Amino acid sequence: MAAVATASPLLRLPVLQADLGRVEEALRASVVTDDPFLTEVASHLILAGGKRVRPAFAVTAAASADPVMAPASPEVVLGAVSVELVHLGSLYHDDVMDDATTRRTVESVNARWGNLKAILAGDYLLAKASEIAASLGTEVAGLLAATIGKLCEGQILELQSAFDLGRTEDAYLASIDGKTASLLATACRIGGIVSELPRPQIDAVTTFGRGFGMAFQIVDDLLDVTATSEQLGKPAGHDLVEGTYTLPVIRTLAAGGPPADELSALLARLRPTDGSIEPVEDPEALEAARQLLASTPAVQSSLDTARAFVEEGQRALAPYAGTEASAALEAAAEHLLGTVNAAA
Repeated sequence: MAAVATASPLLRLPVLQADLGRVEEALRASVVTDDPFLTEVASHLILAGGKRVRPAFAVTAAASADPVMAPASPEVVLGAVSVELVHLGSLYHDDVMDDATTRRTVESVNARWGNLKAILAGDYLLAKASEIAASLGTEVAGLLAATIGKLCEGQILELQSAFDLGRTEDAYLASIDGKTASLLATACRIGGIVSELPRPQIDAVTTFGRGFGMAFQIVDDLLDVTATSEQLGKPAGHDLVEGTYTLPVIRTLAAGGPPADELSALLARLRPTDGSIEPVEDPEALEAARQLLASTPAVQSSLDTARAFVEEGQRALAPYAGTEASAALEAAAEHLLGTVNAAA
């Protein structure tokens, strides 16, 4: 998504940039072991870089009660590290499931060292995240453990509906709530807990994080349809090839009529018919499906749904407006919605 538009205004805050530098150092230190090979595999994606969106939300949420952001406490930095390790561990597992060859412009762990080592390294990152969370208290440890469970539930829901033309909006929303929104909500909540915000404010930043996470995934799914591969920095139409039918697909099919019939026929050309899970290569059908979807009202209606989730989070945050951190969180949400227009 970063290739579509400029960096989020949240990530341009000088204080936050300095804190994310501390997070980066702590991330690298967290996976150093007595075994050089394990250290190399576990640190592979850390060294490849990344936007560190989830740590940024943890740090910013922690500062949401302060008029001006100050350097984060060591405990907040550790909380940010724990959520990023969960995210990284999930990427290791995702790349195995997708048989991905690259991640963040470098060779994926599974492509370089094989699936078994990638799975075990992903497990190791999740274990390190849990160890760090435990050092921050039982509430944080329990919250992170529950979130890892939600990530798995969301991914399983998605796998169960692969290539299902009858996938419902409720099923889609339940899946993205688990696989994406839950970790962003947890990032904000951990920041609030560790910084000892008042309970109502902890709940408010959690609601904001979930709303942003739901919108984040909807926007990401829209960009798969509307943006080019060059804008995305990865192959466009990946969801269609993998049989992951997202909100614009679901709404176009549900609307019926010639567009739904044409889309169904194009998706049939992309669906494996031999019982395998190997993607079907039909660039013509893929591009036709993307163009059809981009021309339907489902794109705007899906963006409207993303905005509704953002506004839900903004309403929760409204009583705590006026601080630098709260303003930055709201600006990040507005910037997210603008990325779809930037790709049009």
